[in-house]
Amino acid sequence: MKKTVICFGEVLYDVFPSYRKIGGAPLNVALRLASLGLDAQIISRIGNDALGKELLAFIQKNNVPIDTIQIDEASVTGEVLVQLDEKCSASYTINHPVAWDKIKATDVTKEATKNADALVYGSLVCRDEISYNSLQELLKIAKYKIFDVNLRAPFYSHELLINLMKQSDFIKFNDDELYEISGNLNSPFHTLEENIFFIARQTNTKSICVTKGSQGAVLYFNEALYFNSGYKIIVADTVGAGDSFLAGLLSQLLVYEQPQKAIDFACALGALVASHEGANPKISNDSIVKLMTLK
Repeated sequence: MKKTVICFGEVLYDVFPSYRKIGGAPLNVALRLASLGLDAQIISRIGNDALGKELLAFIQKNNVPIDTIQIDEASVTGEVLVQLDEKCSASYTINHPVAWDKIKATDVTKEATKNADALVYGSLVCRDEISYNSLQELLKIAKYKIFDVNLRAPFYSHELLINLMKQSDFIKFNDDELYEISGNLNSPFHTLEENIFFIARQTNTKSICVTKGSQGAVLYFNEALYFNSGYKIIVADTVGAGDSFLAGLLSQLLVYEQPQKAIDFACALGALVASHEGANPKISNDSIVKLMTLK
């Protein structure tokens, strides 16, 4: 039986200087999970506008159901302005408020969450009280909770992050996020691995993954550490690479539970996404396997 993963949070358009792409971290994860053969769903909210209708059509076309996406008559569909630096790393200006700030915990979303094998959520969607309270309701009934930290200043606080981490079964950071949050918790440690163990103790979380950009990732799973040092590619932009990494990791861990294979697969997939423009390029399984063999 296929594993079902439901993602909660923002669906939007990433607006680059000369083009725009559909995105939003939870949607990126859901779309990539669906492309990898899992049953993926997304709980979100869009405006009753042209961008929202375009989003719905795109999501449905990519094998993700739309019955848990709500329509807001008062708020517009979200947009994010993306700027790329000389290394093609992205920074974001995120409009507020928009439709995904007003997600409601309905009977439909509660039933979908209860039936899913895992719930993926981030910190950005918690910037508005309505969506935050809805997430809190769903976390109470989710079977397995995956917190994709995904910090976007100024839309988070130390207290919020502690709350979300303590409710999770699995946390995914990038290395900057790990060090920032460990520092806020007064960690006495300096290495990435020591701070992974520190966060695990502080939050009682059994599984943690930290991405390191072009340098790969570290996975703490079943009380052991697993490493990948990255794959060489030419970067187009980094938008959505971490989201596809997480989807690739979950597609392996939830089905096969082979941690080393999972982190290798996830790093290869994330690298391939970074070699394309936008968050959701088509990536074949053959191209992932081929990159893994080139290591």
